[in-house]
Amino acid sequence: MFSTLTGTGAAAGQPHAPALSWSPCEEGQPGECATVQVPVDWNKPKGEKLGVVIGRLKAAEPERRIGMLFVAPGGPGGSGIDAYVLGQNRINSGELRKRFDIVTWDQRGVGRSNEVKCSAELLGQWPANYPSSEQEYQDLLAYNAKLGADCRKHTGPVFDHVDTKSAVRDLDAIRAALGEKKISFYGASYGSQVGQQYAELFPARLRAMTIDSNMDHSLTSPGRYIATATEDLEGSFNAFADWCARTANCPLHGQDVRALWDGLHAKAEAGTLIDPDSGRPVSAERLRGELFGAMYSPSSSWYRIATRLRSLAGGAPAPLATTTAGEDELMGNSYQAIWCQDWKWRVDGYRDLRAYRDQAAAVAPHTKLSPFWSDVTSCLGWPARVNNPQHRLSIRNTPTILIVKSAADVATPEAWNFAVARQIRNSVLLSYDGIGHGQYFRSTCAQGHIDKYLIDVVTPAPHTHCAAVYPTEPPAALDAALGAAPRPVHVVG
Repeated sequence: MFSTLTGTGAAAGQPHAPALSWSPCEEGQPGECATVQVPVDWNKPKGEKLGVVIGRLKAAEPERRIGMLFVAPGGPGGSGIDAYVLGQNRINSGELRKRFDIVTWDQRGVGRSNEVKCSAELLGQWPANYPSSEQEYQDLLAYNAKLGADCRKHTGPVFDHVDTKSAVRDLDAIRAALGEKKISFYGASYGSQVGQQYAELFPARLRAMTIDSNMDHSLTSPGRYIATATEDLEGSFNAFADWCARTANCPLHGQDVRALWDGLHAKAEAGTLIDPDSGRPVSAERLRGELFGAMYSPSSSWYRIATRLRSLAGGAPAPLATTTAGEDELMGNSYQAIWCQDWKWRVDGYRDLRAYRDQAAAVAPHTKLSPFWSDVTSCLGWPARVNNPQHRLSIRNTPTILIVKSAADVATPEAWNFAVARQIRNSVLLSYDGIGHGQYFRSTCAQGHIDKYLIDVVTPAPHTHCAAVYPTEPPAALDAALGAAPRPVHVVG
């Protein structure tokens, strides 16, 4: 196993933290891991401990090394070690890797750090995600309560302490355990919330911070949350339709993509849209989920989703990839557990939910409703306390923070990024004028500005924009992977 170090004393201000002894995260793979012990409940620092696993890739050019770059995992529920130590991406293979040790972690309740687990059989019994009556609404609440109790039983005490504020305190314990006085930080998607709250709690410990594709944790209205997410799903879809119209090798070129989609969606709502390969119905929820997932990354997914829609409309088969779990198995459920300790939603029954759906459809006549609807419904009736409820950011005395956004982002809408920029006075906003999520991974222009800032602590000029880039050729692996429908997740990398 990995070496361990208790992080509580170091985080409290010990001047010299003992050195960690590292070992491979996985045999034969790059990167090394260690475990830092932190309190399960930060309000009880001398109480029960939790092992948080951290991973590191050493700077490729040690003679030019600046320090450590802490890269936050996405999700919530994404493994930083899988994404940034064991996986391949622009962060661990480019300029940042040359100049920094890349350090990340599996957040408490995730992966190697006491993952939240629940009965696979119970997870498979999810009731109507879109209640059509007060009774179905009450059934949803009862199910969430039952599922949460099951997750608590299978996970242990950490289940009630997986909120982001606790994870941020873990991060500072990791910083202290590594002997770093200040950190450089990059976080995208949910990782941006980790960064925002770290800047709130520990402003003096920041050297530089980039937060990319931002969560807005000040949103308290469930209707507003759903509407803004749906707006950017609609905007992304319209950009996709326009791209198909002007791109000769788009599989839907020459067709009215909006009309084709509307027809498919209507069939799905009526229960008459059939997958051409499996012969099974495709629900409207699943159809929107496929579109949603494809909007994360135009370069890797737009040819794929165009082919999928063509097949559903009567072209060549492009089957969905599905998995099933055995009845006695446990499955990870970190996303719901973390999310529902960060977001407190006031919903007064089925009529409220119905109104939110109607509001979303009014702003999105084609796509109707973002799959992030479940970010609200999955927390209704959840039994854990909301330890880290929504609030406006209060960030003072930090270095200039670089905020990065796109023109439309299904996972972290443009409106959320503007809101965060208004809340962080000492910030600079960098805009990518294209579509997608996690702009460091979408735009070489954005990547260049972020690299320069993190390396030299020089921000781009205010109001800097990077031009949109759209795919012109299918990805090399497209033919072999057609039909593996992307699933909506918050993870970037």
